[in-house]
Amino acid sequence: MIRISVAELAEITGGKIIGDASVEVFAGVETDSRRVGPGFLFVAKPGEVTDGHLFIASAAAAGATAALAQREVEQDIPVVVVDDVVLALGQLATAVITKLRKLGNLTVIGVTGSNGKTSTKNMLNAVLSQFGNTIAPRESFNNEVGAPISMLLANESTRFLVVELGADGLGSIDYLAKMCRPDIGVELKVGMAHAGEFGGIEVTAKIKEELVANIREGGVLVYNADDGYCIDMASRFGGRKVSFGTSDSDYRAVGSRVALSGTHATLVYPDHTESEIGLRILGEHQIMNALATIAVADSLGLDRVRVLEVLAEIPLAERWRMQLKEQDGIAVINDAYNASPESMRAALQTLATLGRETGRRTLAVLGEMAELGSYSAESHDGIGRLVVRLNIDQLIVVGSGAKLIHMGATQEGSWDGESKFFESIDEAFEHVRGMLRSNDIVLVKSSKSANLRHLGDKLMGVEE
Repeated sequence: MIRISVAELAEITGGKIIGDASVEVFAGVETDSRRVGPGFLFVAKPGEVTDGHLFIASAAAAGATAALAQREVEQDIPVVVVDDVVLALGQLATAVITKLRKLGNLTVIGVTGSNGKTSTKNMLNAVLSQFGNTIAPRESFNNEVGAPISMLLANESTRFLVVELGADGLGSIDYLAKMCRPDIGVELKVGMAHAGEFGGIEVTAKIKEELVANIREGGVLVYNADDGYCIDMASRFGGRKVSFGTSDSDYRAVGSRVALSGTHATLVYPDHTESEIGLRILGEHQIMNALATIAVADSLGLDRVRVLEVLAEIPLAERWRMQLKEQDGIAVINDAYNASPESMRAALQTLATLGRETGRRTLAVLGEMAELGSYSAESHDGIGRLVVRLNIDQLIVVGSGAKLIHMGATQEGSWDGESKFFESIDEAFEHVRGMLRSNDIVLVKSSKSANLRHLGDKLMGVEE
């Protein structure tokens, strides 16, 4: 983070100063007092469960040098009082990025998509860090609070800033993208994630396209040429555009191969030269994320050989995202942080491929896909039927919100006990643990709200 005085903070946000205006913040911005350290700005954000104003003293004790608040409070550190701390946070991020841009060293890469944002963000972070000081969000810091907090970590030495842009309705990505005005915008995929909440996949596409509208003049659009919605976005973009995909695209992957040791494909560059992509991360869909990363790196003129070397070294996209652990001859893939119909299909196809290639028994432990609204019943039923069509050996469905997966599977094929339904995670865990045998491959997949990631951890023997 750059050094900002309390006086500058008040000027940027239109806030009122209580305390010493000359004090500076310089280390970062946090809404969680437990993450605060010396030199931080603490944002006292009101929440549904508690109120950040109650923790200003704790933040000060942890080293925060100033606070941003929505009401006047007397504290041992200066406080800037604004009408809305979230809007003020965005104003601060916009001002800092604008200031850093004037130095001419910063390149901003904005990433959005219904699936793959976090994995691609992590790949970009790993690659770009080899070529310059790089800032990328932790976890999934991609909303109106998390995204500006990530942006504010940038300082005068930052060469690359990767921003993950999550959707929360029409205007949400526009709001975030205007803060950072990406030099390179990455459109990964438009899918059913949040479709029920937003009112349909067409609305989701409009929201995702808000990134394209905010790419800086002279910037680059990197887009998925396997996705019709992304192709439509690109047709309306007047600047330079670069595509990735598996067929007619600038950066093309052919011959994808999946094994427990990782995922591989042949990469064809725009100049028709070829190289091998080798990932330790599981899933053919991860090849698409790697292609997006390679396209960005190539657009920046980075060394192709080193880019592929770094991608090959990444051990894991992120915890609970196709996370593999093998013990006692059993392989468990914990992919239960997020789930949409598209990501569920991709994970199941990976499981089926692994089973087919190795001859090992496959088990899918599946939970609810959240935020699908009126599309929920059809989507869950379809996933159950897909499990049967993919010849996955055993299906364990957990939670009432996912019961239609079980029902779809039982109606699709002549199964006799291959699909089991359990209301509780504990019951499901005991059943799975009791049926496991050496050489099994188990996939655990659900939305975060279904909490199956904890079941996956228990199967892996991983502590919380």
